[in-house]
Amino acid sequence: MTAVLPTLDLDPFDPEVLRDPLPAQAALRDAGPLVRLPRYDTWAIARYAEVHAALSDWQSFESSAGVGLTNFRTETPWRPPSLLLEADPPHHDAPRAVLAKVLGPRALRTLRADWLADAEALVSDVLGQGSLELDAVPALAAAFPLRVFPDAVGLGKDGREHLLPYGDHAFNAFGPTDNPLVLAGNASMPAHAGWVGQQCEREALAPVGFGADIWAAADRGELTHAQAPLVVRSLLTAGVDTTVHGIGAVLHALAVTPGAWQLLRERPELVRVAFDEAVRWESPVQAFFRTTVRDVGVGDAVVPAGEKVLVFFAAANRDPRRWADPDAFDLTRDPSGHVGFGMGIHQCVGQHVARLEAESLLTALLARVSSLELAGDPVRHLNNTLRSWESLPLRLVC
Repeated sequence: MTAVLPTLDLDPFDPEVLRDPLPAQAALRDAGPLVRLPRYDTWAIARYAEVHAALSDWQSFESSAGVGLTNFRTETPWRPPSLLLEADPPHHDAPRAVLAKVLGPRALRTLRADWLADAEALVSDVLGQGSLELDAVPALAAAFPLRVFPDAVGLGKDGREHLLPYGDHAFNAFGPTDNPLVLAGNASMPAHAGWVGQQCEREALAPVGFGADIWAAADRGELTHAQAPLVVRSLLTAGVDTTVHGIGAVLHALAVTPGAWQLLRERPELVRVAFDEAVRWESPVQAFFRTTVRDVGVGDAVVPAGEKVLVFFAAANRDPRRWADPDAFDLTRDPSGHVGFGMGIHQCVGQHVARLEAESLLTALLARVSSLELAGDPVRHLNNTLRSWESLPLRLVC
C-alpha cells in the first residue's frame, strides 16, 4: 500500500519565505522525508539523509531535465542548458573533466600569492588609516570576487557590471518563470546575456587564463569547439555571485557570533573552516530541482518517473538529525559533509576557487581588523535560489 504523503501548502518562492526561509525549511523537515508541494505540482526533500542520497544518485534523479522548475523534457529553457549543471553522463563527463583540470590544484597554487596581494590591497584601500563603518556587500563581498575572478578567467576590464545581474537572473529563473523576480529581470537580460556570451568567445579572452585553458582543451580534442564557449559561460554564470554570497555569509556569521572573530584571529588556520561552516549555516545555494528518471522510493513513498523534486540544500544543512546545534555558527565544528556545494558528480567544480577567494580576503582582514560587528540591520537580497545580503552594515575596528 502506498504511504499517505504529507502535503504542505507552502510556496518556497514567496517573498516572505525568501526573506526568512528557516521556518519553512523546518516545516518541510518535520513533515517527513518526502513532502508534496501542490502549489507547483512538485515534491520536496529537506532532510539531510534524503538530500545527500538524491544528490548522489544521478541515475535516478537527473539534472539534464533542468535544475529549475522548468522541465526541459517538455518546455524550452530561456538559454542553452549548462553543460555542467544541467547535464548528466555521458554528456557531462568531458566538460566536467576539463573544468576540474582547469580549476585544479596547480591553477590555485599559481593564484594564491596574487590573490592574497589583491586582497591586502583592497582591504588597505577600504580601511584607509583607521576604523570605519561600511556596507560589506559592495565594499568587500562583491568587490573582491569581481576584482580577481574575471581576471583569472581572462576577461577585459570593461563590462564586468553585467556579471552579477546576469548570474542573479540565472538563479532566479530556476524558480517559477512567471514570478516577480524573474519578470523584473527580463527586460535587461538580453543586454547582460549578450555581453556574457561575447566574453565566452576565444577572441574576447586573454591568452592566459581559465578561458584560454578551456579553448586549448577544445584544440586538443577534449571538448568540441562548440562546447568551449558554453563551458566558459558556466564559469561566468555560477562562479561570481555564489562566491559573493558565500563571502557575505561568512562576514555576517563572524559579525553576529560572539567571540568568533577573536577566535579566528587567535587561530587563523580556521579560516577555511569558517568559510565552510558559513556555507553550511547560510547555504548560498538554497535548493535545486531534480527530475526522477524512474519510479524512486524516498522514505516509505515512491516518486513516479518524470516528476520534479525540489532538493533543499539549505534545509539539509540545518537538519538536527545530522548536525548538533545546527542553528549555531560554530568554528569548532567539522562542517565537512555539508551539501552547500552540492554532492556527487554535480558537486560544485569551482568550490576550491571560492574557498581560496574567501581565504585570501579573510586573511587580509584578520591582519588589519581587531573586531568586526554589525553596525545596523542587514537587508536580505531576494532571489529564488540564492540566499544573500543586499546590504550588510559592519563596524570594523583596526
